Amino acid sequence: MPTPKLTTEILTAAIDGYEFQKTHIETRIAELRSLLAGGPTESAATPEPAKRKRRKMSAAARARIAEAQRKRWAASRVQAEPPVPETAPKPKRKLSAAGRKAIIAATKKRWRLQKAAAKAAAKKTTRKKAAVKKAAVKAPSAKAAKRRAPVKKAAVKAVAPAAATDVAHTAG
Repeated sequence: MPTPKLTTEILTAAIDGYEFQKTHIETRIAELRSLLAGGPTESAATPEPAKRKRRKMSAAARARIAEAQRKRWAASRVQAEPPVPETAPKPKRKLSAAGRKAIIAATKKRWRLQKAAAKAAAKKTTRKKAAVKKAAVKAPSAKAAKRRAPVKKAAVKAVAPAAATDVAHTAG
């Protein structure tokens, strides 16, 4: 079964019907309460109580209240403040020229030592790398030696005549 669309007219009619039922039920409840304890015959849903009118205060009264508040704040600030020390604070220390020179010299010395240590570490690593390279050149594998052997012989033959002519020129 399709549901009918709720229009504003239908909704307002429903609200009016429920409000009528509510007032009817409230009047019945009020009648029963009056029979029970002989209480008031008014309905339980009384309108909101009237708001009290705001009291007006004179300017003199506001001034007295403000002055009293200022006194309270001043008293609370006095209690909150830390006691002032009787001795004057120590003057700020200054570094002498000799002290400054000593610090500069020590700093430069430390930098030199660090630089020397870095150089020494670099030398060690280059030595290790060179040793590893030499070891690799000195001990080639057997297969690599066989492959390289014909190439080296050809290179030696090509270099040998040129070396002989150089020797002849330097001797004469």
